[in-house]
Amino acid sequence: MSKNQFFRMGAALSLAALVGACGSAGDEILPEKLAASPVVDAGIDTLPTPDPIPQQVESNVPMTRLAPGETPPQFVLFSFDGVGLTPNWDMFLDTAERVDARFTALMTGLYFLTDDNAEHYQGPGHAPGKAAIAFGGTEAGVLEQVRYLNRTWLAGHEMGTHYVGHFCKGAGYHGDQWTSADWTHELDQFFSLMENWKANNAVAEGPDLMFGREEVRGGRTQCLEGSLDQLIPAWHSFGMRWDSSMPAEQTGIVWPTEIDGIWEFPIPYVYSPALDAHQTALDYNFWYTLNGAREEPHTTRRAAEITTQSYEFMFREAYHGNRAPLVIANHFNDWNGNAFNPATAEFMADVCGLPDTYCATYSDVVTWMELQDPVLLAEWQSRPAVAVGPPGV
Repeated sequence: MSKNQFFRMGAALSLAALVGACGSAGDEILPEKLAASPVVDAGIDTLPTPDPIPQQVESNVPMTRLAPGETPPQFVLFSFDGVGLTPNWDMFLDTAERVDARFTALMTGLYFLTDDNAEHYQGPGHAPGKAAIAFGGTEAGVLEQVRYLNRTWLAGHEMGTHYVGHFCKGAGYHGDQWTSADWTHELDQFFSLMENWKANNAVAEGPDLMFGREEVRGGRTQCLEGSLDQLIPAWHSFGMRWDSSMPAEQTGIVWPTEIDGIWEFPIPYVYSPALDAHQTALDYNFWYTLNGAREEPHTTRRAAEITTQSYEFMFREAYHGNRAPLVIANHFNDWNGNAFNPATAEFMADVCGLPDTYCATYSDVVTWMELQDPVLLAEWQSRPAVAVGPPGV
């Protein structure tokens, strides 16, 4: 039962009690009789009004089943790995609100633990308290993280998982080596840390997390690692519907496909006009291609140009081509002088208000696709890939 249903039920029971006090079953309750009631005179009409329960902003996707010959809308799926505390979080929340965009926040389980309580996490094949990236810092930091997650969820954005330990190649036993049992363990750790963050950190006061595990319907693995044959059984164990971890197997942007009950949204491998080369369209990969992922302030502007021009090209090719949902995979990190986030936020502001364009969550796009005629969806999925080379080639 939801909190709203509980409140309404309480109101109904209170009214029933009031009727019982004023007259027997079948009696007419006259205004003057009600006014003279000792229950009313006792001051029940002066009780303070409860604060309204905050409600999540509704989806921005019109759930309409298209007819043959109609053009599908252009979906743009912004997602951010890790979502840790940074002014970039505010920037994307503010930009999304301004242009009615939604994005997917991929949570890292480590951020639900203070550094002093790291032992509550144990990754597959690793000792308790060990991870390849930092934990959540102080108690104040974890509390602020929860406040931002609540703010993000209330604004209508999707909550996904970026798993926990971030064990990639070079960090010992890593995702490409993990079995289905390992991935199941990692996801079990993630949900346990999310749900028990107060107890794990001995937090006596602070906000509750406003959403539960049922809101997490997909995610992205660390460093895009893992194999589908090992991942899919783990995803089914937790009721997942989608994933966006796999690097694209072909060049260009194509419609997602369903694999054993999981919708896979691959990370695009596309032509980038700014680089005059093919590129995995991920902010870190842009950075690595530019200068080997080194902090070089003199290349900040160039990194932003690569990001902007690549994303704009990808959007134009999809919008005027096969209309495949466009995956924009980023982080909140201030890499290379924070080159990538302002450029991505500007791109969000530019495209999300365009006609027939919806900057949406993965789950909403999955729901929309499952609403469509399977014959039409199959036709869209068969359309040639776009952004495979220079314009006109």
